[in-house]
Amino acid sequence: MKAGFPPGVVNIVPGYGPTAGAAISSHMDIDKVAFTGSTQVGKLIKEAAGKSNLKRVTLELGGKSPCIVFADADLDTAVEFAHYGVFYHQGQCCVAASRLFVEESIYDEFVKRSVERAKKYVLGNPLNSGINQGPQIDKEQHEKILDLIESGKKEGAKLECGGGRWGNKGYFVQPTVFSNVTDEMRIAKEEIFGPVQQIMKFKCIDDVIKRANNTSYGLAAGVFTKDLDKAITVSSALQAGVVWVNCYMMLSAQCPFGGFKMSGNGRELGEHGIYEYTELKTVAMKISKKNS
Repeated sequence: MKAGFPPGVVNIVPGYGPTAGAAISSHMDIDKVAFTGSTQVGKLIKEAAGKSNLKRVTLELGGKSPCIVFADADLDTAVEFAHYGVFYHQGQCCVAASRLFVEESIYDEFVKRSVERAKKYVLGNPLNSGINQGPQIDKEQHEKILDLIESGKKEGAKLECGGGRWGNKGYFVQPTVFSNVTDEMRIAKEEIFGPVQQIMKFKCIDDVIKRANNTSYGLAAGVFTKDLDKAITVSSALQAGVVWVNCYMMLSAQCPFGGFKMSGNGRELGEHGIYEYTELKTVAMKISKKNS
């Protein structure tokens, strides 16, 4: 059986942002734009919408998502999900768990296990079997990642493994883990979009909630604990569009997805995602009485 769409339902306009993207964003006959990408470009799209026909815009943008591991968490599970959350797809993922907060009493052991996990990676052609990590998307992104890694070294973070390019061909970055990271460092504030894990230490629940929310982003978050009350308290307090408890990056088509603050507007997926493409209309009608 052959599936498809009626003619005219799906139209593909190839091109780059400054040309095709700008034309779509400012077009007077387009009523809705959905964009996934950087916060910088998302601002340009909303600006173009405001200057044209005030088209509706939904945005899924950048993130610097906190992942919080409490001392009572299952350590093996937390290490694995935290690793997957930041190294998935060479770190090129909007919801990457790129600010990892680990409670003080288990910090050293968590760092040790995280480094052991990162060192198991095999780099190369991702189309070949047995390869865990491929190259970054392009030269510009490759250089940006390496620059941020260098900033981490200079600002005093402890490089546990990796820390540079891999090989002499292609845009590969070594799986990199930093410990002793502090909130003011560039690697703790800027979206790296690469295979770089930065692990920070915290002492108490109030402190980590405040630090986790101290960002212009608010896309996703993770919480690892066996204490249900703690899980509910923290997940309710975090300013993020999706919070995963004792897991990470678990998505479902039924669950709305989107960000707070500069991570975007609107929601994808679920019933709320459908509402983004509808308009609510009110019709009031006077009914005349019949003559008796």
